[in-house]
Amino acid sequence: MTRFDKKPELTARLKDTFHNNILEVSDFRDDLTIVVDKGALLRIMEFLKTDNDFRMNYLVDVCGADYLTRSPRFDVVYHLYSIFNRQRIRVKIRVNDKETVPSVTGLWSAANWPERETFDMFGVTFEGHPDMRRIYLAEDWEGHPLRKDYPLRGYKDKYNPFGEEKE
Repeated sequence: MTRFDKKPELTARLKDTFHNNILEVSDFRDDLTIVVDKGALLRIMEFLKTDNDFRMNYLVDVCGADYLTRSPRFDVVYHLYSIFNRQRIRVKIRVNDKETVPSVTGLWSAANWPERETFDMFGVTFEGHPDMRRIYLAEDWEGHPLRKDYPLRGYKDKYNPFGEEKE
């Protein structure tokens, strides 16, 4: 039996501790997902990592998702795991284009490359990141290929003679 067998009580504790900074909570196939306010992200992540009931000591991944017609347009998704409790939590924040997101590399150094990948593919910039530059594409590459408005064939340039003309 793990501490997460009391998931409703822990979810209520999160809501009581962070009040309006917890925007949504859902549970799907025994994985908890919380959508949090961007301004409280670092406080909530530190709490999830250090609190004895949660102990989310392992950052599995950071990724992005683009919802072109929605505002805010992007989700930044953090997948956390507690080795002690054998439980996952997914933390999401929603941001608009050109908004910065606080980097969690100060809490989990493993966030370094996934945050860079999210920047490279979606254009989401992580404030406080130790090395915020592209990880896959050339530094002079234009655009971010996983955005929904990025041309299917890419832009025409020296790397891609078959791409679409820029508007």
